[in-house]
Amino acid sequence: MKFSVLRLKMRFILLVLLIISFKTQAQTEHIKIYFNHPVDTTVATGPEAVNLHGKTLDTLAAYINCAKYSVDVAQYDYIYYYNTSSIAVAIDSAYARGVKVRWIYDGSGPNTGLEYLDSGIYTLGSPVSPDYGIMHHKFVVIDAHSNNANDPVVWTGSMDWNYEQVSGDYNNTVIIQDSALALAYTAQFNEMWGDTGLIPDTINSRFGPYKTDTTQHHFVIDGIHIELYFSPVDGTDTYIVNAINSANSDLYFGVYTFTEPTASGAIKSKIESGVYALGIIDQYSTLYGSADSILNTVMDSSTLIVYAQDYTVYHSKYLIVDPCDFSSNPIVATGSHNWTWAANNLNDENELIFHDSTIANIYYQSFLKDFTTLGGTVSACNSLINTGINDVSNAANIKIYSNPSSSAWQLNIDGDLVGGWYELYDMGGKMVLKSIINSSATNISASLEQGVYIIKVHLKQKSFVQKLIKL
Repeated sequence: MKFSVLRLKMRFILLVLLIISFKTQAQTEHIKIYFNHPVDTTVATGPEAVNLHGKTLDTLAAYINCAKYSVDVAQYDYIYYYNTSSIAVAIDSAYARGVKVRWIYDGSGPNTGLEYLDSGIYTLGSPVSPDYGIMHHKFVVIDAHSNNANDPVVWTGSMDWNYEQVSGDYNNTVIIQDSALALAYTAQFNEMWGDTGLIPDTINSRFGPYKTDTTQHHFVIDGIHIELYFSPVDGTDTYIVNAINSANSDLYFGVYTFTEPTASGAIKSKIESGVYALGIIDQYSTLYGSADSILNTVMDSSTLIVYAQDYTVYHSKYLIVDPCDFSSNPIVATGSHNWTWAANNLNDENELIFHDSTIANIYYQSFLKDFTTLGGTVSACNSLINTGINDVSNAANIKIYSNPSSSAWQLNIDGDLVGGWYELYDMGGKMVLKSIINSSATNISASLEQGVYIIKVHLKQKSFVQKLIKL
């Protein structure tokens, strides 16, 4: 009886935490970004980044407590401790109320937290073999098959579930509410599980290089283009390098294990071409491979910080491209994927790539705080901004007119280009409007003050930028 009362109290507390987390949401209606270390909101050009102060897993438990139908967990590591116990409590509570629970873990790790799960919950460990690396995912999918579009949630990021990862190590968390994305993660889970049902099929289960590419890769959520890749079948490193190569003015990275020379070579080339670059890598990265030796030819201790602490690690894995260049294509790449050969070729990993200036700025707020706290100096973002004005009025497939009948402008494009999106920025770099282009003639209307604005139009992997004046 006492245990039941305790569970009810814990559930109430976690639901309150969930409500609080929604009130402090990091950016859009369906996408939340959180960190577990302080952030610098003085450089926010929109929503402020959020530090959960060691309550990351309590927030996850609150989401699990809201699950109605299913919870699929693919988690590398779960060590039971006071700051991780809420996960076992929430999972057992979900199972007790009839929610379908499945759990995949890395077979080579201790995962002592599994001992605290109800014995009726099915779990599956990844294979331990020289032909396979590790099941390094950190994702949870909730209610993927619900008919209510508000129910499906994907939780992912860089955090393992142990005391140090929550309280000391540097990590980031991504939460996305979207049916299509949840189904894509579920497809990945089912391939490892070997079945779509409650009981794993060890004969048909596929891990690492034995999987196939069965997942949708491109999504538009809240008007944001998001890419999703799973290692090793998708060749994730290629997309990270592509993101690096897209940088026009500045890039930043914070990576636990960075030993992949292709990525470091791409960063080196960008720096040599004049791109401003800063990075944080954990000292673990310097023990293996040639990445740091390549970076050291163009970066020194003022631009590349090696995190070397006795009891904590810099465990995030993210890239930020052009957060200070709102006329470019700002990108964030993040997930469980370290920048290593093993992550790309052997391990089970997941990576999300966001094409969005708001999310890029959210991560920039975190990076800036981390970098300066660790002793680095960062040039002010406004000194790096490149408006990149191009006169697109002469382009054959796009024209922008003042619209006397509305409060702003009209965007005209060729019909075969419909399906992109546009972003409108003020001259301080803050995005004031973003919308999908679903017609060849689109009214750009917003309550804007008089002044100069920058519009960026994304069409079929091409971007056009123009200066607009509101009279």
